[in-house]
Order: sequence, then C-alpha cells, then structure tokens
Amino acid sequence: MNLFWPVLACLMLAGGPVCCGQAREDSLRLISASENGDVEAVKSLLKKNVYVHAQDKEGRCALVAAAYKNRLEIVDLLIAAGADVNMKDNTLQSAYLISTSEGYVELLKKTLKAGADVHSTDSYNGTGLIRAADRGHVEIIRELLKTGIRVNHVNRLGWTALLEAVILGDGGKRHTEVVRLLVEAGADVNLPDKDGTTPLSHAKSKNFAEIVEILEKAGKSGRKMP
Repeated sequence: MNLFWPVLACLMLAGGPVCCGQAREDSLRLISASENGDVEAVKSLLKKNVYVHAQDKEGRCALVAAAYKNRLEIVDLLIAAGADVNMKDNTLQSAYLISTSEGYVELLKKTLKAGADVHSTDSYNGTGLIRAADRGHVEIIRELLKTGIRVNHVNRLGWTALLEAVILGDGGKRHTEVVRLLVEAGADVNLPDKDGTTPLSHAKSKNFAEIVEILEKAGKSGRKMP
C-alpha cells in the first residue's frame, strides 16, 4: 500500500500521465520551449522522457505550440519522440490543421508523413482543404489533393472548399488557381450553399471574371464528383 499514492499521483493530468511537481513543470517547459523555438531545451527535456502529449490550460501540447509558430526543427524532434500530429487543442486545432490554414507547406508535408488524418475537421466542421481554399493557399491545396481528402465536404456553414474560395476569396490570381485546381480535382460546381446559391452565381455577383469562366466551362462539361 505504501506505493499506491505515489503511483496514483502520476495518473492523468492535463491530457496525460504526468506527475505533480517537477514532472508537471517539465511538461509545461517543453510546451513553452517548443513555442519559443528553444531547440536545445526541447532536446534536453525529451532526453528526460518528458511526456510529449501533456497539455497546458489552452489544451496545447508541445507539437501544437510548435506548429503555431512553424518551428520545423522542433516539430521533427517531437514527431520523432512520438508526438501525435492529430492531437487538438481547446479550439480544435491540430498541427496538421494549423499547417493548412497558415499555409505552412513544409509543416503540412511533415504531418502527412507522420499520419495526419486528412478527414479531421476544425470547429466549423471544415477540412484542411476548406481552410486552405478560403485563404488562397495554392501549394497547400496541391499537396492535399494528392491525398484522399474529400473535395466536396460541406462544413457547418454549408460551404465546400470551392464555395469558400469564391465567397471568401478576392478573385485574384491565388484564389483563381485554387478554383481551377478544385474543379480539376472533381469539385461539384453545381453544389450550392444553404441558400441555394451556386459557386457560379457567387462568382458572377463578385465580378470574378476568370473564375466565372472556369466554372461555366466546367458546368458545360458536367464536371463533378461521381
């Protein structure tokens, strides 16, 4: 019985089996060092086998903290130590999802290689493809379309990636290329939003001439997902 309470004290705390006292402090130090880009501190803490999935009050594990700042060297160290690229913070952001919204192409590649779930969603039930589309992250879109991600996934707002690229885009070069890539990947150009408005109608209302041309051409060819 003498061993019971010390063991019990090391059970789940902040997302994982970290102990009170020094072990808890080390876990928080790992998160802080990861966020701040302190490579040597991260290496030192990992050598002490600090729990990589411990979370702070915002639900951030070390990998999520590093991902927000695009700390690629630290991301490599944490993934090598077993960090889960799909683990989310309190706002439902994972290292993978962060890469899609922020346009961090190398981070995306690292998370995909480490087993990122491309079907995971954010607080709006939006996929990484949707997040990248509304921000015009062309290279992110290219990488995601190499995976099995669902091109016609509809988020909580009733929008697909194609709709987001039109509705939230500026009609410029980047968003026009995103639309072209999505259409070529089989995006359903006739799938409307909750109000029944199609991507083409939105594009026309915004005077996005190049996007209108892409969508009209795709509509005439009947291009959509099977």
